[in-house]
Amino acid sequence: MQTAYLDNSATTRVCAPAAERALYMMTQCYGNPSSLHSLGAEAFRELETSRRAVARLIGARPEELTFTSGGTEANNLAVLGAAASRRREGRRVVTTAMEHASVAAACDELERQGFEVIRLAPGPGGLVDADQVERACDSGTVLVSVMLVNNETGALFPIKEIAAAVRRKAPRALIHCDAVQAAGKLEIRAERLGVDLMTVSGHKLHAPKGIGGLYIRKGVRVLPRAFGGEQERGLRPGTEPAPLIAAFGAAAEALPPPAKQEERYRELRRQLLEGLRALGDVRIHEPASGVPYILNVSLPGYRSETLLHFLAERGVYVSSGSACSRGKKSPVLTALGLPPEELDSALRISFCYENTPQDIRQLLEGLAQARESLIRVR
Repeated sequence: MQTAYLDNSATTRVCAPAAERALYMMTQCYGNPSSLHSLGAEAFRELETSRRAVARLIGARPEELTFTSGGTEANNLAVLGAAASRRREGRRVVTTAMEHASVAAACDELERQGFEVIRLAPGPGGLVDADQVERACDSGTVLVSVMLVNNETGALFPIKEIAAAVRRKAPRALIHCDAVQAAGKLEIRAERLGVDLMTVSGHKLHAPKGIGGLYIRKGVRVLPRAFGGEQERGLRPGTEPAPLIAAFGAAAEALPPPAKQEERYRELRRQLLEGLRALGDVRIHEPASGVPYILNVSLPGYRSETLLHFLAERGVYVSSGSACSRGKKSPVLTALGLPPEELDSALRISFCYENTPQDIRQLLEGLAQARESLIRVR
């Protein structure tokens, strides 16, 4: 059976260069990067080569990148570490109701610690704009955390404008951006965005799971969340996972240019939208400004879980939302105010550069078969 994998916002297949580099590090260059002998020094050089590669991906300096175990750890380090470093200057944190669970849960923890968390709801276009963020900030705002691309709807938030607005209203606040769904697919320059902290994740761009990174702008202080060693400047202590880091660097270097990827994504999206509209009674949740590689749709009358299993039996893989929600009703789609029948039947389709028109045809055929075979839920 041919596989049509269209759940790339959940994870991606590891590319060959990344897998080969990880194997090399595990079997040949296996020294501890902190060891002083030649094998350790070689491992350390590989680690720093990868740091430069990932830093280039987001337009940062290598010394501004701290490796983590993934996006969740990076988001927690950013949110909790930044708030802790500014605790004496204020207690307000501004974020959105659309954030990934790792940011939302970290903000919940800040509330338990006595911080005031403002969660901005999206407007009719599925976005939070700079004016909303600016109005929510005050002189006691110490942190603003807004994602770049939403992992469920593909909404593209105006981070550069938001950052400029925050600088006007709350110049002492640190600005964090979760760029997990953007890095590797969009042209990113951290300095131009105007953020202090930015999260990336390896397994969203064809590196293995278990590796991510946090950009920390030069001069910004973040307090550590773990202790026990001086690795990663003391922010992420413990022996570095050199095979995963090396694979992350290899995957970053293997990515096609964003412009080339975008051309493919736009054509795939055009074919998908054309086919979905031909199916009839499909609700398409397109934000006012979004990326072409994530699409959220609803098929009222058919539960998401039922559709997922039906499609998977036919070699087609999509999602009902964020993989981290594990089947729970999406807080992102709930924040958009979708009616229950659309919440219960939502599907997320997400592309990578390996996807082809055949994948789209296979998905559309599967959905058409589902319409013919499955009983509608009232």
